[in-house]
Amino acid sequence: MRPAQVARRASEYLARHDVDAPQATAEQLLASVLGTDRAGLYGRDEPLRAPEAKAFGRALCRRCSGVPTQHVVGWTGFRRLTLLVRAGVFVPRPETEVVVDAALEALQGIASPVVVDVGTGTGAIALSVKQERPDAKVWALDRSAEAVMLARENAARCGLAIDLAEGDLLADLDPEATGVIDLVVSNPPYVEAKAYGELPVEVRADPVGALVGGVPVYVELFAQASERLRAGGAVVVEIGEGQGAAVRRAAREAGAVDVAVRPDLNGRDRVVVATWP
Repeated sequence: MRPAQVARRASEYLARHDVDAPQATAEQLLASVLGTDRAGLYGRDEPLRAPEAKAFGRALCRRCSGVPTQHVVGWTGFRRLTLLVRAGVFVPRPETEVVVDAALEALQGIASPVVVDVGTGTGAIALSVKQERPDAKVWALDRSAEAVMLARENAARCGLAIDLAEGDLLADLDPEATGVIDLVVSNPPYVEAKAYGELPVEVRADPVGALVGGVPVYVELFAQASERLRAGGAVVVEIGEGQGAAVRRAAREAGAVDVAVRPDLNGRDRVVVATWP
């Protein structure tokens, strides 16, 4: 069968196994196996060769068993970037792209801003900010050595220069950054412990430490940021559904003077933007 026919049948198979976005998933898996993109997949008339068919079959089985698509193919797209991903490091989601939007908006009018991405994972937020604001000085921290290593690989592949280091929130940030930071941005572990078991299987494939934390994480992050931000600096964080009021309150209690909760494209609370005096 031609790849287009294989993709159609595979999407039906994935749908029967309750895989989200079965058509897009089938296309991504098959394109990865064939070493092409979606256009190349549909433009190819040559049937799949036996090794390709076997590899695609294995990819489908892995996805149906709960392995995230990104782990199967080894990469994911994020804004204008293509990032390596691997098991053991949090996979960035499309909804986090609005966090970058808010971060870039907060940096408007600031020349050569200093930005710190906390809990960088693959480096998605830090690298996106650097790509879209080349004049920014960007630090990226993660308490996972494996994440820092992967983010460093992604930075090299993307040709973007950021400073990476292991660190728990801002506690281990280079002392030279204190008092000069214009923006702290983060997609922290915001899932409440009691809700972890309700997460989809593919989400729970990410490290527990990158998922579970809840409101106390914001309390600590805001407290640390208030001591390190430049006057007028801001913090932009991703939040979970229903956490808007609690995170807004935590920011104000840490000294923020202007706090806004912004929705994602589906209208759900997704981002808190807090500014310090």
